[in-house]
Amino acid sequence: MNRHDIRLLQAMRHYPSVTITLPTHRTSPDNKQDPIRVKNLVTDATNRLLGEFSRRDVEPLLSRLDALVNDIDYRYTLDGLALFVNRDIGRMFILPFTLPERVVVDETFWTRGLVFALNRTLRYWVLALSEQPTRLFEGVREHLQEMTNEGFPMTHTGPGGERGLPNDPAINRSAYRDERHRQFFRQVSAALTPFITDDPLPLALVGVDRYLAFFREVSPHAGAVVTTLTGNHDKTPTHELGKLVWPLVEQNLAIRRTEALKELDAAISAQKYASTLGEVWRFAHEGRVDVLLVEEDYHQAVQVADDGMTLTPVDDPTLPDVVEDAVDEIIAMVIENNGRVVFVNNGALPQHQRIATILRY
Repeated sequence: MNRHDIRLLQAMRHYPSVTITLPTHRTSPDNKQDPIRVKNLVTDATNRLLGEFSRRDVEPLLSRLDALVNDIDYRYTLDGLALFVNRDIGRMFILPFTLPERVVVDETFWTRGLVFALNRTLRYWVLALSEQPTRLFEGVREHLQEMTNEGFPMTHTGPGGERGLPNDPAINRSAYRDERHRQFFRQVSAALTPFITDDPLPLALVGVDRYLAFFREVSPHAGAVVTTLTGNHDKTPTHELGKLVWPLVEQNLAIRRTEALKELDAAISAQKYASTLGEVWRFAHEGRVDVLLVEEDYHQAVQVADDGMTLTPVDDPTLPDVVEDAVDEIIAMVIENNGRVVFVNNGALPQHQRIATILRY
């Protein structure tokens, strides 16, 4: 699941729309409880629907929900599961991050928890360059999910790819082949653009040296590349490819965290920074945050004063009129305003009370 999926779900409005989310488990014996928990949540959703509608009215929705549940293979669940059902669609997402246990019946799907989970998850794109085919994956740690829409996977069907090169002694076959490869990787780059624009994550490239060089030469997205895995991985299984790419990405992200802390030091010297939750909240609302640095496990429930800017920390996030996690709200605001979010190790920002920003102005 990526931001494109979430926006599609957010655009759908029909009452009733049912959202079911829960944490799941990757291994036995913990995953033995997952079918029971799913069944209980489905029963809860069914009872809510039948409390408002006749069975005849919601039977198509209930049938679609049952079909989704029957398709769950609990041997391959990850850390979270999300089900979305209304009269028009039924979608299931097996996710490599945890989600709260929740049933929501409303006119829209409940995507708030997914947005916050995505914002806190170290994700990246993997572009595996090849003639047949080039594949795009979304990565979360070592787990990769292939994108099979918006043109991907993409096969080089022209000369030098599926079609042979012209048999003309007047043509430099090597130069002709290289130019056709450049054209193909321009097409790949164009297909990548909506993904990078919608979800500007770090990009890892996979491929042989020639393809890596062609892509860097022709693509405006070369600056997003954080690491490369060199070699022919056309036949490498997805789970194995993830195990090879993730350590390279992780190493680069650690370097980026160090660089972000150095940027913060420079911003402090230039008086272009803010610290503490309340100050960061205010600047995030004003759209002034360029880079947000936050410790990985920092969460804080707050009450917000009538002015919308004054925060009072509270211990119980379930109290009425309480923002469950002001840190998540800040992260969402910064991303919405095209800022960058960098998660640093716990204890890295003690003098800033666990959160700090580099300001645009």
